[in-house]
Amino acid sequence: RAPVEQWVAKFARIYTPIVMALAIAIALVPPLLLGGAWDYWFYNALVLLVITCPCALVISTPVSIVAALTASARAGVLIKGGAYVEAPGRTTALAMDKTGTITMGEPEVAAVHPLVGVSARDLMALAASLEARSSHPLARAILSRAEADGVSVSAAEDTRTVPGRGLEGRADGRAIWLGSDRFAEEKGFGNAIPADLRDRIEGAGSTLVAVGDETGVTGVLELRDRIRPDAKGIVARLHAQGVKTIVMLTGDNERTARAVAAEVGIDEVRADLLPEDKVTAIEELVATHDMVAMIGDGVNDAPAMARAHYAIAMGAVGSDAAIETADIALMTDDLARVPWLIAHSRRTMTIIHQNIGISLATKALFVGLTAFGMASMWGAIAADVGVSLLVVANALRLLNGHRIKDGPSGGEPVGEQMAKGALAHGH
Repeated sequence: RAPVEQWVAKFARIYTPIVMALAIAIALVPPLLLGGAWDYWFYNALVLLVITCPCALVISTPVSIVAALTASARAGVLIKGGAYVEAPGRTTALAMDKTGTITMGEPEVAAVHPLVGVSARDLMALAASLEARSSHPLARAILSRAEADGVSVSAAEDTRTVPGRGLEGRADGRAIWLGSDRFAEEKGFGNAIPADLRDRIEGAGSTLVAVGDETGVTGVLELRDRIRPDAKGIVARLHAQGVKTIVMLTGDNERTARAVAAEVGIDEVRADLLPEDKVTAIEELVATHDMVAMIGDGVNDAPAMARAHYAIAMGAVGSDAAIETADIALMTDDLARVPWLIAHSRRTMTIIHQNIGISLATKALFVGLTAFGMASMWGAIAADVGVSLLVVANALRLLNGHRIKDGPSGGEPVGEQMAKGALAHGH
């Protein structure tokens, strides 16, 4: 349950015995001490019990939470329970992965740079053999380029993933590998990549993928992923909403990460990170900020997402591990839904506070009237039922959620998008 729901439950546990004691006092004190009529003050005690029944107070929060969950689902944001409705509105720091979050998650091989006398086709065949069984976005880009170039691909044997670095395997009786320039350095081949080539690739914001075997680096692939067209505007809106610190966490190299961050307007960059480094970065943010969110899409992001106060997964391109770990999932991978989510959370809390205020104010008024013998049973019943209906109606305003701005959907409800997509494909 949301923290505010837990507060209401605790309040009701204290409120109820106090009201019972007050009703007994109204029934007994005036007749015993002031000579009042027993039937008159007993009637007023019953009026007090009716009006102070916490129906409206108790129902106001869960109805608001359910309406908020429904509205968010219509907007393409799946929130895994009421406990995570309140958190986005209090976000002070936001960490996000680069690939698939800030970028489109659809990289392509922009250039092939063979070295040591290897042809471009041979280099692509070597890289594609390692990626043949992988579903990673970079793997799909390499396999697509190999197919486009008409390169025959045979899957490598004994392939294994080296987390945060790359892949290893065997082909034609020799050990082969593929990964970041840091992976090449760890294998003792860092100097084999020409410095001018490295600078040109990283300076352009592209990702360098080294390909080699047991003898050294055989070539370099330059992979480029487009930055989401609305990413800069979304980051600016997050800052305007009070998210003080936005951090990029990526396993990519420092220069590429900083080039992307500078274009988008991100505050901090932490690059060359392994999965355990991302966890450490999130723990540092949690220690210095009140509410930290993590947005990710890959298996490498899942451990860090689990350490944040709450996590958001890019639902369509995200891995199963990331979606399972996350508390909130974006069904359409539209980053514009993050500032919408923060605004929606704050609007939900505003309505909940309004409902609590209306309930308590009405009850306080009738308690005062009853204490002076000015309330009637019919008035108490009408007020109790009326306030209950009022808080429900106020909560249902959340179903008319704000439209999402600057997203690819243009704010159109996700259900309508899916229906139109099905019709377009003849379903």
